[in-house]
Amino acid sequence: MPGLDVFEAINTARALRRLRPDPVPEAMITQILDAAIHAPSAGNAQNWAFIVVRDPGQRRKLGDIYRRASEIASAVYRAVGCPPHLTEAQFEQMLTSGAWLWEHMGDAPVLLLPCQRDRPLPPPGALPDWLEARRDQEQAYRERGRGASIYPAVQNIILACRALGLGTLITTNHMRLEDEVKAVLDLPPDLQTCAMMPIGYPVGKFGPIRRRPVSEVAFADRWQSPWPATNQ
Repeated sequence: MPGLDVFEAINTARALRRLRPDPVPEAMITQILDAAIHAPSAGNAQNWAFIVVRDPGQRRKLGDIYRRASEIASAVYRAVGCPPHLTEAQFEQMLTSGAWLWEHMGDAPVLLLPCQRDRPLPPPGALPDWLEARRDQEQAYRERGRGASIYPAVQNIILACRALGLGTLITTNHMRLEDEVKAVLDLPPDLQTCAMMPIGYPVGKFGPIRRRPVSEVAFADRWQSPWPATNQ
């Protein structure tokens, strides 16, 4: 779907979990990967890698890991309970939809795993004394912000798939069993997976999607001063 307006793509890129088994052309996958690497990264480090899994045996192994990891996720979701902006029926529908994917992740024709390399702090003594004194705080900052260098690429993947008429979504349940995933993919120790994204031609339809209005989640100048959002 060349020429799809960016705002239309944003507003209609639903989480599509049910995918047809038809293979995705390699040229399309390359186009998606090219969109991913045009995302920003901290310090322009580009410390990412993207594992494209099409082999049926590899997909089955990853699907099994994802299913077991998702059993943990399901228990957590139910313990936390229904978010305030959803009805109980909507919450159950979300869990049911997720459960289908938990059982069928390995059936997707493509599994794309965006990964990120560690960027450790310089060794002790390499930093100025005043910065060395706050090494722990700096390490905590880096851990908290490390996703900023990979998740923009993930969003580019979502939008590229939407523009090409492909379904996908971001999932992270597998990270609960990261060591098993890394063993299947033969990943080096310094490379961590950040998402598992099934990609294929969707069974369902694209958006529109429903979200809480801007006026409920955006603020002007300070907390509890709602953004007017007069256009909504």
